Formats: sequence, C-alpha cells, structure tokens
Amino acid sequence: MKDAKILYVDLTNRTTKLETLDAETYRKYPGGSALGMYLMLKDMDPTVDPLSPENMLIFSVAPLTGIPISGQSRMTVTTKSPLTGTAGDSQVGGFIPAVFKANGYDAVVFTGKADSPVYLYIDSDQVQLRDASGMWGMITGDAEKWMAEDLQETKLESSIIGPAGENLVKFASIMHMRSRANGRNGVGAVMGSKNLKALVFKKKGGVRPEDQEGMKTLTGNVKERMAANEVIVDTALHGSAGVVDAHGAEGFLPAYNWKQGNFDDYKKTAGSTITREILVERDTCFACAIRCKGVVSVPGKADPEYGGPEYETCATFGSYCGNTDLGDICQANQLCNMYGLDTISCGATIAWAMDCFEQGILSKEQTDGIELKFGNGGAFEALIKKIALREPGIGSLLAEGSAAAAKTLGQEAEDLVVASKGQEWPAHMVQMKPNLAINYSANPFGADHQSSEHDPALMAPEDDQNWLWPNMLASFDRVESYGILDANKAKFALETQKFYSMMDTLCLCQFAWGPAWQLYGPQELVEFCKYGIGWDTSIEELQEIGERRINMMRIFNEKAGFTRADDKLPKKAFIPIHYGEGEVAAITEEDFEAAMDAYYDLAGWDKVTGAPTAETRARLGLDWIG
Repeated sequence: MKDAKILYVDLTNRTTKLETLDAETYRKYPGGSALGMYLMLKDMDPTVDPLSPENMLIFSVAPLTGIPISGQSRMTVTTKSPLTGTAGDSQVGGFIPAVFKANGYDAVVFTGKADSPVYLYIDSDQVQLRDASGMWGMITGDAEKWMAEDLQETKLESSIIGPAGENLVKFASIMHMRSRANGRNGVGAVMGSKNLKALVFKKKGGVRPEDQEGMKTLTGNVKERMAANEVIVDTALHGSAGVVDAHGAEGFLPAYNWKQGNFDDYKKTAGSTITREILVERDTCFACAIRCKGVVSVPGKADPEYGGPEYETCATFGSYCGNTDLGDICQANQLCNMYGLDTISCGATIAWAMDCFEQGILSKEQTDGIELKFGNGGAFEALIKKIALREPGIGSLLAEGSAAAAKTLGQEAEDLVVASKGQEWPAHMVQMKPNLAINYSANPFGADHQSSEHDPALMAPEDDQNWLWPNMLASFDRVESYGILDANKAKFALETQKFYSMMDTLCLCQFAWGPAWQLYGPQELVEFCKYGIGWDTSIEELQEIGERRINMMRIFNEKAGFTRADDKLPKKAFIPIHYGEGEVAAITEEDFEAAMDAYYDLAGWDKVTGAPTAETRARLGLDWIG
C-alpha cells in the first residue's frame, strides 16, 4: 500500500494544497467513504449545518481504481447529508474514477464556499479554480459543452451539478456523463451550497497493475465467467431494469406509494420491454465487460444523450406512481439527469404527493393546478422542473423530500411517507426481503438497497454455481426469505453489510464484485489486491475495513444527535403484501425490534443509544475519535 495523495481545496480563499496520508493509515481507511469519514471525523464538527461552508465535500477513489478489470471504476462522494442530517455517501461509475486515479490523486477535499460560481480543473499537477458564472444555471449536458469550450479541450471527464444542486434541492445529485449519478443523500445540494459547479479532469491512460501476469488469471477468462453466470447474462442483456420483470412477476414491485406489491401492467415498464422496444445500445464503465448501462431513445421524450432508466427509476416513476407509460418514465429519467436529481427520491416523493392528493391532504390549488393522481405520468415533466428550480408552491414543497414536506402537512401526510432517516426507500419490499428492514433502519444514512446482500441469497440451492461464496452462505440458515425476520437475518444483514461496506470503501461495483451472484467472488478480490497493488490481505482484514467504515458513520451520527430511536421503519413497512397464488408476506413490529436487538448485539452497539460501544471502538482502532 502506497501513501495516499489528497488535494485540499479551500473555496473561500481559493487556495489548494497537496498532502499525503501515510500508507499505514491509508490501509485502515483505503478509499471511498472510509477515507472520507476519517477526514471528516478528524477535521469537521458533525453538528454543522450540511449546507454551510463548514461542511466538507470529499471526492475519493481507492488504491485499486483504474486498474483495467471489470467493476473497479467507482468514485465516492462523502459529506454530511442535507436530506438525512447524517453522515452521507454516494457512489458513481463511468470513466471519471479511473481518470481521477490516473491524474495521481486519491481524494479531493472541498471546504468553505466560493464567493461566486467556480469549477475545479485538474490536469496532473496543474490545478485551477476557474470561473463558472457562464454555466451557472445550465443543465448538465450544456454545462459539459461549455467547459470544453472554456478549456479548449474535449478530452475531459467531469462531475457536474445541474440547476437542482444550485437551488439546494435536498435530493440533488452530481452527474457524470449526463447519465451516471452520485444520486443519494443530496450530495449535489452540498456542492451547490459551495458555489461549485463541477470537478473536471483531463483524460489520462489507465493504471498498470503491480503484477501483470497475475492479473491475467482474473481477466483472461472474463467471457467464460460471464457466460457461466445467468444473473450476469441477464444484467448484460437488460441492465438493472430486468429486476422489474422479476419483482413484477413475483408480486413484490412497490406500487401506488407502497400500498401493494402486485402491479398488473408491470411488463409495460420492464427491462425486457426496454430492450425489445426502445434500447439503442448498451454502454459501460471503464474496462468493464458487463455493459449494464442501457441507452434508450423515445421520440419527443428521451434522447440517447442522457442514457436510460435503471430498475429503481422504472419503479419509482412507474409502479410507485401507478404509471405504465414507458415514455413518461424515460422522460422523467432524462429530466432528472439534465437537472441533477436523484431518481429514487424524486420519483418516490412524487408518488407520496400523489397519495396525499388522492387522500385529500393536498388540494389541486396546492399542486399548482396539476391533477396529481396515480397514473398521471404526464405530470412528471412539469413537476420535475418545478422541483429543480424550487418554484414557489408544489416545487418548493417537494424539493425538501417527502419526509420533510410531510411535516408541514401533518400526521396524515407523515403516515404516507416511506423513508428511513428522511431518505426515500428504493424499490425492494421488506416483506419479501426482511433483511432490508434491518438494513434500511440501521444503515447510517437510511434506506439503501446496496448496503447488504438481499435475502434471496438464502433461498438459492446450495449447489447453485452462480453463488460464489458458498462457505459464507453456509454459515446461515438457508430458509425462505418471505416474511421471516429473526436473529439469523440479523447476522446475515450484518455480515453482508460489512462486505458491501468494504466494496464501497474499495470503490468496487457490486455487479462485478461481491459475496454471492457477481462476476468475481471474495477470493478473487483478495487476489486482485495482491496482483493489482501488491497488497497481501485476507477476507478477514477486508471485512474489518468494511466494519470500520460503518462504525465511523455511526459515531459521526451519534455526535450529530442520532440515537436508536432514529433506526425505525415507516408504517407502510408493516402492511401485509399479497403475492403469488393468494400467499401473504408480512413482518411485525415485535419481530423487527427483536431482530434489531440481535443486530446491535452482534455489531457491538449499545441497544439503547445505538452507538458503538467503547470495546467496539477499541477493537476497530477508532478510540482516537473524541
């Protein structure tokens, strides 16, 4: 492990400085939000206002980033979230992570606030804060073109906010390539609060691995690996939108703001339909063979320039809203990418507003005359623009996110919110995947479907060759997941959460690297560390790295005022769901609380406060945190 190079950018004083983090420390916090949390806990008060100059905004990669193998090109943004008030992070793929690393940096840390719009341009050791006044207010695609002209350079990779970030929408995203998003936790609003429009790198070549011949043992048979894994084959064919087909058929596709899981016309918005009717091509990230990113064209509604909808977007703007018009979904996806909005929170917030409208909580006068009924996908265009621009009325209300907006309308509206710690739920129902009830509530920044393995892993046959971690799975009871929430699920939630946390730390894509169905398994990850950067490690060390990140976030949250009382589920989580041939899946509040007790015991957290105990902090080397 080499020293990490960290570029500090003081926006208030418009100065930059380069510092190094010693290799020993970097090994404990090797990239992603583990590095980000280390820097925030060391240098920032967790009680600061997320939209104040005192908040830090940290872009980071990892030691393995940029080495040409599938699934390594991810970049993390770490900050205090304006949506949740907790420690927050968000990952993005594409090409900027590899270019970031190739320019010689491991992290870029922004502090303060510029007195006028700026963007940061990096070309190796050439670092410039440049005037961004000319592109302030531009949508993401136009801003990309403006910067190319301003720099007289086309070989660029950038992360940009749109008008939503500038207007401090609480779920604003940071966009890369107009179709990849650091979407969750409102990181775009933090960027906008600092008058920072973009982070831009000059394109560079990839990073050479430490052991080229050793790496060939992992990359030389990638086609065979893909062909042998039916999950990867489906992902390469339909992208994540293929999950609509699966969840729709099972009866666990969240519909009508989580009232039910059965959505009769799900096939109209499914990944297979996208592939058959509107797909233009499959796009990819740096050096990745999976090519999961769909690019679509819908005349008059969606251009290939802005990519295509992922599973979550198909669900939030589809079944959540009772909408079956695929063109409306693609248009909503494009508008979110243009204006810089998280599609999960945006679609879910609109679905909540539709529920309020149908319940008589929101009137037509309050919705600016929009008939905000379920099924009205034609309302998306006007609503998304109103939200992004924070127009007075319904736009400004929904720009706060559903949880905060509901507080202004009363208890009836709050009962319709489906969020944890203020962050709207992604489209995976806890009645089908009870492990996610633990994850959504205990995860430091609220609901996140990519912070642990999902329950169906426990339902896979033991001889299923698609599952790459049989020893790990064998340590749990292999049971049907539907409706079962117990100590076994608590253990499953925690152990897989550690692994996913480690993947986020090492900035690895979960479609390629993981504990179960992915392209490479845990043993290959250990080999990647060895061949890629000469790091002799073990699964145990990597699991501890993931655990350390989670605990740093929990400590940050404790200092920010969060307790176990914030680890809760919305009312709709306990609604029984009918699926299949008259079958019912449900979780109870009693089972949830018992599972959470088991989870806290296993994690080494105080069951009253929810904070890591002194013993846990010492074991993970975190007793330096005051």
